[in-house]
Formats: sequence, C-alpha cells, structure tokens
Amino acid sequence: MVVPVIDFSKLDGAERAETMARIANGCEEWGFFQLVNHGIPLELLDRVKKVCSECYRLREAGFKSSEPVRTLDALVEAERRGEEVAPVDDMDWEDIFYIHDACQWPSDPPEFKETMREYRAELKKLTERVMEAMDENLRLEKGAIKGAFSGDGLHEPFFGTKVSHYPPCPRPDLITGLRAHTDAGGVILLFQDDQVGGLQVLKDGEWTDVQPLAGAIVVNTGDQVEVLSNGQYRSAWHRVLPMRDGNRRSIASFYNPSDEATISPAVAGDEAYPKYVFGDYMDVYAKQKFQPKEPRFEAVKAPKSSPAA
Repeated sequence: MVVPVIDFSKLDGAERAETMARIANGCEEWGFFQLVNHGIPLELLDRVKKVCSECYRLREAGFKSSEPVRTLDALVEAERRGEEVAPVDDMDWEDIFYIHDACQWPSDPPEFKETMREYRAELKKLTERVMEAMDENLRLEKGAIKGAFSGDGLHEPFFGTKVSHYPPCPRPDLITGLRAHTDAGGVILLFQDDQVGGLQVLKDGEWTDVQPLAGAIVVNTGDQVEVLSNGQYRSAWHRVLPMRDGNRRSIASFYNPSDEATISPAVAGDEAYPKYVFGDYMDVYAKQKFQPKEPRFEAVKAPKSSPAA
C-alpha cells in the first residue's frame, strides 16, 4: 500500500473532478495524503530545510544530555550487566520546539525568522485551499471548516508549527521516535525529510510507510475534522520509528480551531459525536494523547439533564 500522492495543480485544470475525488479518497480511506505541485516554491522549501537543520545543530548538545538519551544509556548499561530490560513506553526519541505568532522564535541562525515567517504564510494559504476542497467534497459551504475553527469569525484559528528532529538512535528496539497517536486539531501539513524515513500511518490494521518524497507536503486530518465531517473523514493513527542512521527532520504545522470555538458535526449522519468547546477537548487530549480517541470525545460530551423530579 502506498499513501496517495496528489498533484494539487490539477485542481485548477481539466482534471479538477478527478483531483477532488483523489482528495476525498485520501481523507476517507487514509486520513493522510501527499501533495506535489502545491504552489510553495521549492527554493523556499530548501531554505526551510537549511535553517531548521542549522537550528538543530545549535540544539544538538542539549538533546545529547536530554532525558531520552540518559534513559536509553541507562537501559543499555543495565543490559550489559545482564539485567532484563523493557522498552521505554513513556517518552520519545525526539528534539522539538514550537513556533506560533505569540511566542518567541529562535534568533539563530539569523535567517530563521524571515524564512519561517515566509514559509508559514505560504503554508497557511495552502491549508485553507485544502480545507475548501474538503468543504466541497463534504457538500458544505465554501469556508465552512475555517468558519467552524474561528467560531464563525469571532476568533482567530490557531496556526502553530512544530520543528522536530529524530537523531540517529543506537537502540531503536528500546525506544520510539514518536509514539502512536492521532492529532487533536484540524488539518496538519507536514514538510518531512526527503531522505530519512520513519513516519508510518495505520491503514487497515497495518503500519504503512509515508514514503519520503522530495518537495512534497504531507496532509493529515485531525480529530476535529473527524467530528465536523461526522466520521466521514477519520483522524489516522500515526507514529515515527527511530532510525539507526540519519537525522530525520520533520516540520509539522497545525491549523486548529481557536480554543474558544465550538465544534460539532457539520454533516448529517448517524455518528454520535458531541458538541464541545475545543479548549476543553485540548485539556483532555493533553492527558490522553497516546490513548484511544473515543474516550476523549466521551469526556467532553455535555451531561444530559436529569429529568425533573
């Protein structure tokens, strides 16, 4: 099985209907697909790779003294002493930092801020075009998903970026790169490493590689799109495997509802998804990220009123 690859430029041409159908298939059957010819200049993507890799070079010493490294070293040492050891299941072999409009960004390398501002602006426009395609495929009004994320324009949707590196791991059998989970938010666009693999999506009970593809942008749908689509689009379980060789770079941007936005199904159907405030969902997700998503939906469901005595 291969994660769908879609030529996004064909959305504006004679093959629009076929392209829309491929996007629908990616959302319905996978929860993941890759876009090529998406309109973001490859020269800009090259600069993004460069500044993010340089950022990690400046952070590398910190990772080497981090808790995952210390924990793995202790396991390996215990194993050398003849002790039986079990794989770590509560941390990830990952170096990360986040950027969004309201936080402080790295000042080194000097080109980081300008490059990432330019990239995020382009990516946000692309995300909104992808959401409009989802609107159309779900037979919703144009801008419906964005409107839901903004509380019908009352609030600003959250757009954040997670810059990750998964350094070479000497014992990938004892720790994960990133534990399996679904994403809490809306629509996620990932610029992944085009040389080092490791990202996998769960499809029909089997883990399938999201193949590295130069210049592509990976799209996946989060829990909130599952609710809005009333289950037509499912958020997919995914994970990152640690690799012995290669330092995997991963730049994921999340177009999420505002914390104040109320989320509920926008598509009619039989699925019993609740209506809730997104910030309440995030409070639950922070504690249950790596657990099944269904109890999260149950946890934010408003209690039914007791019948009057």
